[in-house]
Amino acid sequence: MRLFFIKRLMILICLCFALFISCEARIDGSLAADGSASLTVNMSLYTRMAALIQNLFNAAGQQGNVLDSSSVARSMSSAPGIASVTLRNTSPAAISGQVQISQIGDFLSAAAASNEAARGERGFITFERRGTGGRCGINIDRNNGETILALLSPQITDYLNALMAPVVTKEEISKEEYLELITAFYNRNITDEISRSNIRASIDFPGNVTGSAGGTFSGRRAVFTIPLLDLLVLETPIRYEVTWN
Repeated sequence: MRLFFIKRLMILICLCFALFISCEARIDGSLAADGSASLTVNMSLYTRMAALIQNLFNAAGQQGNVLDSSSVARSMSSAPGIASVTLRNTSPAAISGQVQISQIGDFLSAAAASNEAARGERGFITFERRGTGGRCGINIDRNNGETILALLSPQITDYLNALMAPVVTKEEISKEEYLELITAFYNRNITDEISRSNIRASIDFPGNVTGSAGGTFSGRRAVFTIPLLDLLVLETPIRYEVTWN
């Protein structure tokens, strides 16, 4: 069971931002004026993280890819706001493909879920039209982080609790304190890979971007670099906002 949860953790890290969260992830896409979106995603694990997971699989007699594109696609396809997911393995620890979002404001929205405990909670992405322009915002904190993860993959919450990840436990510890826990649980090499892991997103918006809180922009495009550690710990809320006209 523990090995299964480790694999699901990697899936979770890929997905929690509409997008892929992993040791090394690249998202390129476009957002339409009606709130639909099209994304191209590429994600791969760093060498030591991939080797650690593979060794655990081997010890349990399990076969298959460290990152399983079919499992990731199934998880994403059942999430609110998703129109379609097409993914493939480019290596045992790398995934590439396309994600079509029907409505960005519904993506992982608790209000769209059948889970009674999740109803009434806000999604972490807001989308508003403003005349000929609009606004899109992202907010993840210790109040909504666990709900987002539960909607994405119910099993992952149990594993993240075992890892004492603040995104689930809501414990108010610093990133430095969390890295100390990971070092004790695994080793310094894994801690170093987590510390240098980022999600890089480049998104085209329906009009010229007029502001991008938390990122850079030029013309219709906004670019973001999101540290994985920030997402796991949520020492401070993660907020991004883009406006366009």
